[in-house]
Amino acid sequence: MISRVEVGARRLRSDVGVALPGWVTARLVVAGVFAFAHFLYNHLHIRVGAKTLHEGLLAWDGQWYQRIARHGYGAISRSGVRFFPLYPLLGRALGFVFGGAVGIALLVLANLPALLFAALLVRLVRREGGDAAAAERAAWFVALVPSGFVLVFAYSEAIAGCLAVGTFLALRSKRWWWAAAAGFLSGLTRPSGALLAVPALIEVARGARRLAPSELAGRLAAVVAPVAGLVAYLAWVGAEFGHAMLPLDVQQRSWLRGGFQNPGVALYRAGRSAFEGHFGGNGIHFPLLVVALVLVVVLFVRWPLSYGAYAAVTFLVAVSAHRIGSSERYLFATFPFVLGIVSLTRSRRVEIGTLVASGACMAGLATLALLGAYVP
Repeated sequence: MISRVEVGARRLRSDVGVALPGWVTARLVVAGVFAFAHFLYNHLHIRVGAKTLHEGLLAWDGQWYQRIARHGYGAISRSGVRFFPLYPLLGRALGFVFGGAVGIALLVLANLPALLFAALLVRLVRREGGDAAAAERAAWFVALVPSGFVLVFAYSEAIAGCLAVGTFLALRSKRWWWAAAAGFLSGLTRPSGALLAVPALIEVARGARRLAPSELAGRLAAVVAPVAGLVAYLAWVGAEFGHAMLPLDVQQRSWLRGGFQNPGVALYRAGRSAFEGHFGGNGIHFPLLVVALVLVVVLFVRWPLSYGAYAAVTFLVAVSAHRIGSSERYLFATFPFVLGIVSLTRSRRVEIGTLVASGACMAGLATLALLGAYVP
């Protein structure tokens, strides 16, 4: 008789098998981007990328995570507290296995969870009634969305993605304590992890009448846990540095997000910059913001309410600032946007065209990031 563990292992192997081709392709694309970026730097005398090319897959946020994992928060600039602790803590722990090579540990903890992220998304699509073709599209698109290259770099997006999909799988199957555990870890991974409280509240409210006290506690835990993870880190920062809100305050500095701005105003100004040909600031983000906004509508129409709500609140947070840099990463690493793409690409011809266009956009953004011209 086959045990539940064996059945689960077989399903995971099947899901990983579906996810693997897209995962491998994304890494081949990034390898090609590295070669192309080095060619531009060496032969066309584009000198802006010396630092980021040298840092490689540990460029940009990866440098911060590496310093935190190696030295802790106390040994770096206080602006580093904006990077939440789960990913660098895991990197520090795994670094002992690699003889103190924290950089290698962080890359392993980005790339292997990226494969799991895609496999879990395959499982979620199947659980929501999607066919094999839809599950396969999800696996390809999560690897090749415009910001997909950060799943190859030393970034926390892959772990955050695993925890977000895991939270939804638990919520949709009413395993509230599992959802609470994943949600709490999400809050420790990125500040946006707290946004999982929104879909959790929607799922918890379904069928919430006449509950036993034990189930009521589990439902409440599922809602509170993502925010509790965020609060736990802020409380530690408060005890350590005397300013609990420092991680959030740092993000409001002029060289980062620049403070709150009405999302509608921010989107309008980004669009005006784009149409005027000013792509040096927010204008470069406008085309993909429009795509993301369309996908939010698609999610509300074609997926359960919790998916659309999670995407909508993520979109609003991403664009509610004077500087909306990295918005592609914030949005397209949020898995419901991938599901929106899956819903719009049922035609094989549309699927291939969209996949090629998305992969080309990813390669372009990765090239700019390696040359220091785009902040991922």
